[in-house]
Amino acid sequence: MKILLVYPRHPETFWSFKYALRFIGKKSAFPPLGLLTIANMLPEHWQLKLVDMNVQKLPEKDLQWADYVFISATSIQRNSVLQIVEQCQKAGVKIVAGGPLFTTAHSDFSGIDHFILNEAEITLPQFVHDLQQGNPRQVYTSDQLAELSQTPVPRWELIPKNKYGAMSIQYSRGCPFNCDFCDITLLYGHKTRVKSKAQIILELDQLYANHWRGSVFFVDDNFIGNKTRLKNEVLPAITEWMKKHRYPFTFLTQASVNLADDDELLKMMVNAGFDTVFVGIESPNEASLTECLKSQNTKRDLIHAIKKCQQAGLQIQGGFIVGFDSDPLTIFDQHIRFIQQSGITTAMVGLLNALKGTGLFQRLEKEHRMLRTSTGDNTDCSINFVPKMDVQVLIEGYKKIIKQIYSPANYYKRAFTFLKQFNMPRIRPFKLQFNLLLAFFRSTVRLGIIGRERFYYWKLVLWTLFNRPVSFPIAINLAINGFHFRKVFKHTCL
Repeated sequence: MKILLVYPRHPETFWSFKYALRFIGKKSAFPPLGLLTIANMLPEHWQLKLVDMNVQKLPEKDLQWADYVFISATSIQRNSVLQIVEQCQKAGVKIVAGGPLFTTAHSDFSGIDHFILNEAEITLPQFVHDLQQGNPRQVYTSDQLAELSQTPVPRWELIPKNKYGAMSIQYSRGCPFNCDFCDITLLYGHKTRVKSKAQIILELDQLYANHWRGSVFFVDDNFIGNKTRLKNEVLPAITEWMKKHRYPFTFLTQASVNLADDDELLKMMVNAGFDTVFVGIESPNEASLTECLKSQNTKRDLIHAIKKCQQAGLQIQGGFIVGFDSDPLTIFDQHIRFIQQSGITTAMVGLLNALKGTGLFQRLEKEHRMLRTSTGDNTDCSINFVPKMDVQVLIEGYKKIIKQIYSPANYYKRAFTFLKQFNMPRIRPFKLQFNLLLAFFRSTVRLGIIGRERFYYWKLVLWTLFNRPVSFPIAINLAINGFHFRKVFKHTCL
């Protein structure tokens, strides 16, 4: 059996980092971890190829070669999926589809021969068995949740690793919280299921053996969902491995804001090599947080929590949302003030959208306020329901936030705020990497000579060199990320 694994193209979005990656000669931020993992669940004697359309085109000869095309996708890749389906139909090759997009909306797609829904550890073996018996069904689904001990190591040899900005690992699935706009618990449940420390160390070993050095993204939606296992087993094992291998990686992940409540956990994550964490802040308005059931963010000083993490040695990236029913007309200025005070440079501000199957979606459907399917990109100025606030006021207010926080003056002001309170960990040796040199030299031209932010760029570079030289790589990264964010928002809603 000849299987072509195809990962659809991501559009130019906030998280694509397309314009930043050009500074270091990369094509895509992260590899298709799901397909790489699926590849190791298929029979050993099957022949496999993988095409990530974010780093290469889909060759016609590969479609002619394949018996089946396997597609995995999220909602933001919908348009690319439709193009792939059309190509496959023209080539006469059968299609097998799975991943979050199809698990929640497979009925929206025609022309796909087989759907492998929910968690592949459960449904994929059923499909493979039936296929080998010659009688595969169209839809495979299950309400069971997999034990992650069943999840194999990704097949890293299938991709050109030098095309990516970072590699990826999954430690856990599920989240203990119940934010009503989020589909994570819908897909993966409330119980945090985890891999063993032996599995994580094996995956680090495999990345190391495949000559990867650099950033590794723990893709967990809430990395700290099971603090006990994390603190007692996994983080100590990662720390020991990193010391033994002289810190070849840095780690980034996603976590809830209650990370700031645990001093020991903060220290352990930093010691293990984590330097960046994305946190869903959502809103500085307490009523809006209560409305969306974001209980972990209420009744606390969110600015203090962020600064505590920054001072511990973690760069905090933040998610923010406008469009809640409880948002007052002053919400736009509240967001701007909060983001500027926090020193969060990577601030993903989006319009609220209702994802299919979520609590928010169900409520709005009962109220007859749903309009259309979400695009999956909450930074493209689209909204798929009727908001309580006048829609034009909401969109113009959203644009005001983006214009303010990503103007060169305000963006670089936040970069200074962050660098002044960030404590770079001393445990890791400084390594002068080629990517850093390339980013610096390219940024001096694009940002320091011809860019409209050149005054702010050189002020940041020189200040960091004289006051925080150990943070120089971070400062360059902040500068090129700011360039990316301005380009993306210019192309979408400015």
